[in-house]
Amino acid sequence: MAQNSSRPVGRHHLHIPGPTPVPDRILRAMDTPIIDHRGPEFAKLAKRCLDGVKTIFKTTNPVIIYTATGTGAWEAALVNTLSPGDKVLVYETGQFSNLWKAMAEKLGLKPEVMASDWRTGADPAKIEARLAEDKNKEIKAVCVLHNETSTGCLSPVNEIRKAIDKANHPALLLVDTISSLASTDYRHDEWGVDVTVGGAQKGLMLPPGMSFNAISDKALAANKTAKLPKAFLAWDEMLNMNKVGFFPYTPATQMLQGLAVAIDMLHEEGLDNVFARHNRLAEATRRAVKAWGFDIICKDPKYYSPTITSVLTPEGVDADAFRALALSNFNVSYGASFGRFAGKMFRIGHLGDINDGDMLGGLAVTEMALTLANIPHKKGGVQAAMDYIASAHAKPSRAAAE
Repeated sequence: MAQNSSRPVGRHHLHIPGPTPVPDRILRAMDTPIIDHRGPEFAKLAKRCLDGVKTIFKTTNPVIIYTATGTGAWEAALVNTLSPGDKVLVYETGQFSNLWKAMAEKLGLKPEVMASDWRTGADPAKIEARLAEDKNKEIKAVCVLHNETSTGCLSPVNEIRKAIDKANHPALLLVDTISSLASTDYRHDEWGVDVTVGGAQKGLMLPPGMSFNAISDKALAANKTAKLPKAFLAWDEMLNMNKVGFFPYTPATQMLQGLAVAIDMLHEEGLDNVFARHNRLAEATRRAVKAWGFDIICKDPKYYSPTITSVLTPEGVDADAFRALALSNFNVSYGASFGRFAGKMFRIGHLGDINDGDMLGGLAVTEMALTLANIPHKKGGVQAAMDYIASAHAKPSRAAAE
């Protein structure tokens, strides 16, 4: 009998910038009997997660866990701190910053957009200058994506906080870390962030369906006077129930089982080691892309993302057709293109539970797909990545020998 040639063999090369591959250990943790979400066993699990996730955000303040994707946490950050007609400053770094802006409009806020070419992160100096102009303090919040998922540009959140302070402005700082949390250094408390938005399906290595708000004392104070409508997303009810290990509605029990293990795994590796691994894989990917002769959407190295590399394809090349060819022939998925770069780029994700071999395998099939698609490129991208990774691993041993 002939084999079914339509069955993909082996594991899928998932190199989208999230959702990321879910480790077997987390899958096993979620593959357990449902427990009573009002019983003592659940309370222990909830407290383990609520306390543990603070260490990922690097905060001692509450972190609220929602049964929703990151979009829900976006909305929660806005409705729990702001009132109808409030002006918010949104720095446009790409497609997802624009989506957050569009949500603000739908909620009855007045977003002011700081436009960019989508090829850098947010500029603290420009934010400082705009806030300094706001003599009447009409701007109530500054919304920034730590890592713009559509372009692969990382914004300097710590410097943005300093810029707000230099302008002597009371605006809240709201930061989206959906594609950076648990993948690159982030410090909610130390950097003075008021609301940090996070998602479970990327650096935290979980399936989609869970998101977070880490909140400062200043955000909690703003919550007392915020007048935007809220019910499911309201902080006050969540905080009251969380104190005793429960939720005001039926929570995603199995996601919490997975979250507890994900937090354990991150600390077993060590957060600094997690960040170093992501930086290594990101640099290896960029070296491959440059060796192929392609441009990276993020044009300034100081804004390079540790989790996503957006690749600009040559003039006349349909990036989405290339993605389809690569999937069909090599079972690899890349991130889609958006907005002003629609059809002109593809995004390589290098985040979550992936190692050097996983990344090199993904880059190897990329180079083969470029050849199959007859896209003009130079050879040797994978070799450049291999050389870099080998040298990165050799450095610690050399230092020890010295």
